[in-house]
Amino acid sequence: MHSALWKLTAAVQAAAVRDGEVSAVELVDAHLARIAEVNPAVNAVTQLLAERARTEAAAVDRKRAEGAELGPLAGVPFTVKESTAIEGVPTTFGAERFRDFVARSDAPPVARLRAAGGIPLGHSNMPTLILAGVHTRSELFGDTANPWSGEVTPGGTSGGDGAAVASGMAPLSLGNDSGGSVRIPASFCGVAGLKPTYGRFAADHRIGPDDPSLAAQFLVVDGPLARTVGDLRLAYEVLAGADPRDPRAVPVPLYGESLERPAKVAMVTDPGGHGVHPSVRKAVESAADALRDAGYEVSEVADVPRLDEALEAYARMTRTEFATTWPVVKPLLGEGGHRYIERGMAEIAPVGLAEYLRLTGVRMGIQRDWAQFLDEYPLILGPVVTEPPFAPGEEVRDDEGYRRVQNAMRLCTATSFVGVPAVAVPTGVVAGLPYGVQLIGRSYREDLCLEAAEEVERRLGVLTPIDPRP
Repeated sequence: MHSALWKLTAAVQAAAVRDGEVSAVELVDAHLARIAEVNPAVNAVTQLLAERARTEAAAVDRKRAEGAELGPLAGVPFTVKESTAIEGVPTTFGAERFRDFVARSDAPPVARLRAAGGIPLGHSNMPTLILAGVHTRSELFGDTANPWSGEVTPGGTSGGDGAAVASGMAPLSLGNDSGGSVRIPASFCGVAGLKPTYGRFAADHRIGPDDPSLAAQFLVVDGPLARTVGDLRLAYEVLAGADPRDPRAVPVPLYGESLERPAKVAMVTDPGGHGVHPSVRKAVESAADALRDAGYEVSEVADVPRLDEALEAYARMTRTEFATTWPVVKPLLGEGGHRYIERGMAEIAPVGLAEYLRLTGVRMGIQRDWAQFLDEYPLILGPVVTEPPFAPGEEVRDDEGYRRVQNAMRLCTATSFVGVPAVAVPTGVVAGLPYGVQLIGRSYREDLCLEAAEEVERRLGVLTPIDPRP
């Protein structure tokens, strides 16, 4: 076990520490050695906290020696996206402007992971201010490479998390998702990722003392990435629950009532009818076959409710909010970092107050229609991205590349707008690159998504960890 601790799942690592098979210090040292070996090629982990991690690991080992009960993540190392606070460490958002923006306390999800015995190893890379694109490239830390191939992006904006987990630098990472930012890196890097329901996990996404505006409040949710769905479940159980630091977080039970069997799944291979690559279609069909084998009733449906309306409303609301702060934010993005947002605002312009207020009602109506759809079909199976993994920077190269990437991630965008949970899970490898699907569920029924994703994983396998490839 000691020779390859970094290959083990988070659940097995924690059990080994609790049982005394390995020490937490040994576990941390194994991951630090793996980071030293592969991070120079991948560039996923930033602000490495080596000595601090060893100190925290030693504290875990002392607790065990004293007979204290250890948490479900005892000694498990994890990484944290550069946008999420770790006490005493700069929360840089990948921007020069925030190089010295030291966090006074852990963000709520970091605090929960640490309270469960987890140990932060460092931050993970992301696009500058989360606004510079889908590819993970930041002003401070440069490009993160996809461990499967340098020819394609690891995705974003939690691309550092996906690449770190896939290459064995950590068994668990904490990212966030406002339109695919956990699920896309999970799919492109061959790992699993959870986007929870709005309000399921407590979070703090402030830059400074002021809270974000409306769309940023309801779109952005924190979520874990891991190599197995079982580890996602472990993180889910730790992260869920109310917290006075976040009035949005609600004390909903972790697990709801069981579904009548066979549970119904709506399969959507080409959301909106805008096109899907054959390899992506095959991934969805493979997952459908796996679910049928597990006893689910999978039916192909034409589409999810009001997809195009959701995409337009999402774009108009976010562009309007970007426009109010753009003169201040644009200079903070570094050279070329502005192109992604400006292409978006050129495609769909900001709106006035009356139209913005109308769009808040449109969102409510779309949410209602989704709730009714999910009442009939408790789960939706669909692609994460309708195209194969694309080249780094494709979305900012030209207008055609921007439209292609935005179109490909449309189901992620719509589900973030509606606020429902989704789990991304790998389905296999095609031409050397991983593919995955997402399982979308009713609000606060992450348990249903995780259960179905585990059945897919059980039949189609786990793809990582891997050694980085050029």
